[in-house]
Amino acid sequence: MSELFVKICGLKTGPDVEVAVAAGADAVGFVFAPGSPRMIGAAEARELAARVPDSVLTVGVFRGQSVEEVRRLAEESGVRGVQLHGDEGPEYYEALRAEGRTLLRATAEHVKGCGEYGEDLLLIDAPDPGSGKPWNWASQEFTAPEGRWLLAGGLNPGNVREAVATTGAWGVDVSSGVERERGVKSPDLIRAFIEAARG
Repeated sequence: MSELFVKICGLKTGPDVEVAVAAGADAVGFVFAPGSPRMIGAAEARELAARVPDSVLTVGVFRGQSVEEVRRLAEESGVRGVQLHGDEGPEYYEALRAEGRTLLRATAEHVKGCGEYGEDLLLIDAPDPGSGKPWNWASQEFTAPEGRWLLAGGLNPGNVREAVATTGAWGVDVSSGVERERGVKSPDLIRAFIEAARG
């Protein structure tokens, strides 16, 4: 198996981005979803994305926004990936596919495999995204999707290794699990998470 894919999401400051990149993150996420304590504007995200090497994927995170708004914010911020949380249908992915961005589909549903909506990566999240509350990934009812999928929801440096071992996830995504308070990242926790995830 190749090395675990790690995404650090909800970054808002230059130092946080630099720590995540230096610690070995494969992707960093900027939240454009209204109402999130991690939400930032396109101009701020563009400045942060400019600090990220091409080898690390920059991702804009959206929830319940129109295709036009997603496209505009992605263009203005310069992110190379788009992550959709919510009930966006396959037509969203088709509309955004033409722009050559990496598409991530986030869902709390049980999904057979990655690519059903035309996404490049699938993210299996907890029912209450961004809350830091884990869901029962150790449940007998949990069936790992096929293909490239990331486990998210309630992960932290203390449980990520067990979560990956239990689910066989291709990658992991974390936001609140590396925060010292809601919406504020901890450089130490970012480093600890990536180190623990790769074990």
